[in-house]
Amino acid sequence: RAATLKAFETELGVQPPLGFWDPLGLLADADQEKFDRLRYVEIKHGRICMLAVLGQITTKAGIFLPGTIDYAGTKFSDVPTGFGAFSTISTAGIAQIVAFIGFLELVVMKDSANGAAPGEFPGDFRNGALDFGWDTFSEEEKAFKRGVELNNGRAAQMGILAL
Repeated sequence: RAATLKAFETELGVQPPLGFWDPLGLLADADQEKFDRLRYVEIKHGRICMLAVLGQITTKAGIFLPGTIDYAGTKFSDVPTGFGAFSTISTAGIAQIVAFIGFLELVVMKDSANGAAPGEFPGDFRNGALDFGWDTFSEEEKAFKRGVELNNGRAAQMGILAL
């Protein structure tokens, strides 16, 4: 296990006060490929949770999309937050949401961990099309921004559990 700690203790996201933290031993016998896959999953779940926290905060503040969510006239403001939404949204509506998420997962949000050409790092969904200025940053700025995203994602994963 000590060799694994040495192999990954310099990776992005290893920082005080925890340092390299693997309480479940998921990386006990891991190679770089397994680490990159787990990092991809961590980033992906962090991004989802950041959106979920933002959605909770926005709707709890009373900000909703205008109009109705279905032909029955249910307004967006009538849909509760969290799991309570499942009792309000029709089965067809939930199926549309699941289909859209599936489309994003299988077609749009691809990186080398799930079949796309290798990106610059795990979780790089630019796919040669979207850049938004990323290539203009220095390597230090890129590492800083990736670390910020990783830490915000970790915080959001814990935060959404409390909402």
